[in-house]
Formats: sequence, structure tokens, C-alpha cells
Amino acid sequence: VFLGITMEARIESKLRAALEPTHLEIKDTSGSCDGGKYEVVIVSKAFEGKPLLARHRLVNDALKEELQQIHAFSQKTFTPEQWAAKQ
Repeated sequence: VFLGITMEARIESKLRAALEPTHLEIKDTSGSCDGGKYEVVIVSKAFEGKPLLARHRLVNDALKEELQQIHAFSQKTFTPEQWAAKQ
């Protein structure tokens, strides 16, 4: 918790501001680990036409401060079209 805001809330706020996702899932998989482990699924038009590495860079740039405090971070990035095809 940082200034009364959970890490999960910080991650959500930053990703919503930077990527305007149409779908966002954030899962804390830390269990009892102090460092924090998070898995995210992000669906955003910002990913259209971008390869996987570029998508991950967009996410990592948005969460630059938070990633310094997180033990493990897993991300799955999709365009709205890709997400619709998975459903």
C-alpha cells in the first residue's frame, strides 16, 4: 500500500490512463509473498498494428514506477479484434 492506494489500484489507474483498455483484468498472484506478483490481461486499440514486444513496452512504460516494486509481472496483450476471437 502506497499512500493508502493498493498496488493493484495503482496498476489499474496507470494502465487505464495510458492505454484506454476496453477490457482489463488484474490478478494478484502473490499469496504470502511480500514483493508482489501480478498477472494482467489488457485489451486495447493502442496495440493494433504493434508486435508483441512493442505492446509490452507500452505497458512497461506506463508502469515504470510500479515495476520497480513488483517481484513478478506477467502480461497478456490483445487488440479488441484478437480478444473477441478468443471469447
